Amino acid sequence: MAVLLWSVAGFVTQSALAEESMVVANESLSASPNETELVSFVKSAVAYAQENGKDMALREFSNKTGSFVDGDLYIYAYDFNGTNIAHPFKPDWIGEDKLNLTDSNGILLIRDLISVAKDGSGFTYFIFPNPAHDNMDELKLGYAMKVDDNWWLGSGIYLSNISASFDQEERDGLVAFVNEAVKFAQENGKEKSLEVFNDPAGNFTRDGRYIFAYDYDGRTLALPYQPELIGTSRIDVQDPNGVYFLRHAIDMAKEGNGLHYYIYADPSRNMTQALKLSYVANVDNTWFLGSGIYSKGEKAS
Repeated sequence: MAVLLWSVAGFVTQSALAEESMVVANESLSASPNETELVSFVKSAVAYAQENGKDMALREFSNKTGSFVDGDLYIYAYDFNGTNIAHPFKPDWIGEDKLNLTDSNGILLIRDLISVAKDGSGFTYFIFPNPAHDNMDELKLGYAMKVDDNWWLGSGIYLSNISASFDQEERDGLVAFVNEAVKFAQENGKEKSLEVFNDPAGNFTRDGRYIFAYDYDGRTLALPYQPELIGTSRIDVQDPNGVYFLRHAIDMAKEGNGLHYYIYADPSRNMTQALKLSYVANVDNTWFLGSGIYSKGEKAS
C-alpha cells in the first residue's frame, strides 16, 4: 500500500512560516486515499457491529479470512479497560489485558488508542508487527473508533518506509533532558525558566534538542524555533496525518509524563517535516514541558 506521508519529504520552510507549512502539509495529505480507506474501513466495521450485535461482530473480526481483513487492513477490538476482545492475527491475545502493552520504543499503544476512541475517534502512531512483512516491527498509523461506551474498534496503515527506530540511549537521554528542565523550572520559577527555554542559544537547546512548554489549555509558552507562536493556543493543531499531538501530550502530562510520536518540523534539518518521538512531563499541574528526538528519515530501500 502506497504511503503518502512522505509526499511532504523535502518540504522546507523558515520558522516564521512553520505553522502555515503545517497547514499546507495537512491539506496535501488530508485527502489521502489510504487514510480515507482506513477511516471508511473502521466505520464500516462499527456499522456492522451495531447492526449485527457484539457477539457476531467479534467472531467476524477475529476471522483472519473474514470480510474485515483486507490486505494490510484488519479490524481489532478492545473494551475500554484495555482487554482485547477480537484480533484476527493474535488469537492468543483475546481475553487478555493489554492496557500496559508497549511498543519497541516504550509507547503505551493501547492506552493511546483508548484515549482517542474515548473522544469518538482519532489517529495515533505506534510500532507493531506487520503480517504482510513476516511480522516485522513497523510504524503504523492507527485509527480507533468507539462502538459504544463499552468497547471500540481499530485498524491501521503500515508506514513501512519510515524508520521509527530510536535506541535506548537516545530515549534515556531524552527523558533525562526533560527531567532536568522540569527540575530547573521548579527551582527557578516559571518566568525565568521560560526565558531560558525560549532562547535558541540557551542552555536548554543542545545536541539538536530543545524544550517546548505549554499550559493545559494548549497555550504556547516556550518554542524557541517558532517564537511567533508564543502565546497562541494550539489545542487543535494536527500533524500531516491528522494526529492531534498537543491534545495527546496534554493527556499524558496530566498523568505525570509519557512518550508519543508525531510528525513535526525539525530545526536541525531546516524545518523539514520528520517523525518525532517526544517525552512530556508535568511541572506543577498548570503547565508542562517536553522535548523530542527525530527519526533519521526513510528506511533504505
